[in-house]
Amino acid sequence: MAFFNSLLCFLVFFTTLFLSTQQREITKSSDYSLSFPLTTHSIFHISPLLNALSISTNTKMKNSSSSSTYNYKSSFKYSMALIVSLPIGTPPQTQQMVLDTGSQLSWMQCHNRTPAKPPPTTSFDPSLSSSFSVIPCNHPLCKPRAPDFTLPTSCDQNRLCHYSYFYADGTLAEGDLVREKITFSTSQTTPPMTLGCATDTGATEGILGMNLGRLSFATQSNISRFSYCVPVRSGRAGVSATGTFYLGQNPNSGGFKYVDLLTIGESQRMPNFDPLAYTVGLEGIRIGGKWLNISRSAFQPDLSGAGQTMVDSGTEYTFLVEEAYNKVREEVVRLAGPKVKEGYVYSGALDMCFDGYNQMGIGRLVGDMVFEFEKGVEIVVPKERILSDVGNGVKCLGIGRSEMLGIECNIIGNFHQQNVWVEFDLANRRVGFGRAECS
Repeated sequence: MAFFNSLLCFLVFFTTLFLSTQQREITKSSDYSLSFPLTTHSIFHISPLLNALSISTNTKMKNSSSSSTYNYKSSFKYSMALIVSLPIGTPPQTQQMVLDTGSQLSWMQCHNRTPAKPPPTTSFDPSLSSSFSVIPCNHPLCKPRAPDFTLPTSCDQNRLCHYSYFYADGTLAEGDLVREKITFSTSQTTPPMTLGCATDTGATEGILGMNLGRLSFATQSNISRFSYCVPVRSGRAGVSATGTFYLGQNPNSGGFKYVDLLTIGESQRMPNFDPLAYTVGLEGIRIGGKWLNISRSAFQPDLSGAGQTMVDSGTEYTFLVEEAYNKVREEVVRLAGPKVKEGYVYSGALDMCFDGYNQMGIGRLVGDMVFEFEKGVEIVVPKERILSDVGNGVKCLGIGRSEMLGIECNIIGNFHQQNVWVEFDLANRRVGFGRAECS
């Protein structure tokens, strides 16, 4: 990690794909009425680490008047990641993708169906789509302007534009950059988008990149907003809960409370700050009704960008910088210290764990947990859901120490977004939250 520590959060958590070319303008505005199922999946996911592309972006949002009108609702599966099914290509082929607000490039698994090597059943077959096209090596996307700690794209043996993604959990995904449509119906189709067509990956799903980058699905499709409702995890092995995903207007948004996105100017770019993330102002944390003595500066970027707080659907747990994490752990130990499993760390990240104790018993000792943002906006985590069942009778508080991952930022992961509507209002540069029964 020595090479990447200089980038910290900026590289470790986010698949911010930075390319030197201008994004192709979308000249037509189409009306969509769109809805997807959202499911969960048992993986320990952290938004990926980019290894192969260079930095050159313009993160300013387009005026809402120029945005496409989307109104699409779908369900998704959820256990540790948010898995949405997307109809890609012409005619559409259904692809399973992780909904990730911490990533830019969207990619699917691509395999030509040949008798010699049967592909995964959920893979995309380019030969079956009339709207599929490849991006050659001489395309502007393959000519990075500013390397900045990353490697340029490369040409594969077929002279196609090749990319590589490395994830924090060690997963590799690589393939070629291509152009393809998302086909919701015969009358509702996106313009051709730049996507990754992965041919070598250890993952079972693709990625739906939804950050503020110019190559994210959210930006390329020119939507004004999107939202999702993460259901409470199913306690049964092999059973995924089902949530809801909207592109465009959400009929429930009347009850949402919003916090503005933090904006850093071009002249203020900092090495530890990810300008493409959904960065919000976290004011503090309460446990059991007690406001923890954490300085506000722990949740705000310093001159280097360390301390940034972001909302990420692609990271499972919440991670806090050292000062904030120590105060949380101090309070948990004060309330339930004798029951903490000493010397135990789950997946190199969680060390406030309990072995053999009833979830509600620990919950009653610790109490509710509240993340309070600017303008009094809150995410309330009830005491019966503060622990994550990690198996073998062990349950851990769903909060990790950022330092254990070699980063200096705060991440609000999907574990703490259960039973909460989360809306990303791109037109007005804000994030909304609303309590819900997402199942």
